[in-house]
Amino acid sequence: AAAGPRGRGGRAPAVVALRLALLLATALGSARAAVYFQEQFLDGANWQKRWINSEYKTDFGKFKLAAGKFYGDPVRDKGLQTSENSKFYAISSRFKPFSNKGKTLVIQYTVKHEQKIDCGGGYVKIFPSNLDQKNLSGDSHYYIMFGPDICGSETKKVHVILDYKNKPHPVKKPIRCKVDGYTHLYTLIIRPDQTYEVKIDNEMVVSGNLEDDLDFLPPRKINDPTVRKPTDWDDRIQIDDPNDIKPEDWDEPEYIVDTSAEKPGAWDDAAHGEWRYPMVKNPLYRGEWKPRQIDNPNYRGVWPHPQIDNPNYSPDFSIYSYENISVIGLDIWQVRAGTIFDNFLITDDEVYAEDFGDETWGETKGPEKEMNIKQTEEEQERERLTEEKYFEQRFKKKLERKKDSGKDGAARNTMEKEEL
Repeated sequence: AAAGPRGRGGRAPAVVALRLALLLATALGSARAAVYFQEQFLDGANWQKRWINSEYKTDFGKFKLAAGKFYGDPVRDKGLQTSENSKFYAISSRFKPFSNKGKTLVIQYTVKHEQKIDCGGGYVKIFPSNLDQKNLSGDSHYYIMFGPDICGSETKKVHVILDYKNKPHPVKKPIRCKVDGYTHLYTLIIRPDQTYEVKIDNEMVVSGNLEDDLDFLPPRKINDPTVRKPTDWDDRIQIDDPNDIKPEDWDEPEYIVDTSAEKPGAWDDAAHGEWRYPMVKNPLYRGEWKPRQIDNPNYRGVWPHPQIDNPNYSPDFSIYSYENISVIGLDIWQVRAGTIFDNFLITDDEVYAEDFGDETWGETKGPEKEMNIKQTEEEQERERLTEEKYFEQRFKKKLERKKDSGKDGAARNTMEKEEL
């Protein structure tokens, strides 16, 4: 078909060839990619065989499979949804252990805070193979914690916390998460060259070097302890103005006696002691006097402390790698439930992850937003009709009361005009 001329319902040879090339490239890319874990919840209740609820606490919140109130596809958008308010949640799924040594590690999933969460986690944790899934808790040792966390107006961030020598190290760069109630795609990439990248909705939001952006290792350079700042080095930006003199009338007491007050008639000196005039705030009090500040003419700037190599620093080119990666879990707290987690992926291929994001979140994000807008408009219309009906009923009741009271027709007409 590609070799022949373009006919009815056919395609130009160049277009067909291009599509075949793209399909071949995608197939080859998928074949090269190592997919360690992938979960889309497309087989109904069977997800419960793959995901284990923690029994560490008896009152953990329950997950259910749902697409939410609005979605792009009723089946493809189903994921794990938190269902109970003010609860801790702990659930995990196991896969074949692997090491990312010498390989790129990509962790990706979608989060939908359709309840427009006010306080709660939306992050995942990656665990080693020795995790006891039925005892998963906040104290369980993890390798990686990644994803959004929201609490109030101040905390709206994306966590990137990596374990190094059994200690968690958070990234020092601030990363803001999405808070609009729609589904969003979160991706963490850790590379063998010890660089990392965070993407939201397949767009890079932050990147850097692990050693620079997380406090894994001591600093490469330190201040030379044998060198001291010269005694004549003036690093004061501003100083007191020597020509500024305190006014003679400045010193006024903070409180003065209120001589206008009168002794209460019922005051009993024997019971309450001798009556005295009360103290009140002095309106002339001006506080402690301080001379005005001027630019320091002798300012020499911040003294540059000489640096030397840190004797305690030792490079480590394996801080990016982990052995026996084997479990992904949700260990979170939520005040208001309703968050949906879906489209989990752990792979070694950045391109495959990007394509997977486009084929899942990318294809349903538009219809999801359209459905939400339509529902909002319908709800607003219902509220308008309800309000209209309410006022109409009030108007009718007032008319009936006016008629029953025997008012004349002119009064009723006036009332109707005013009500309208």
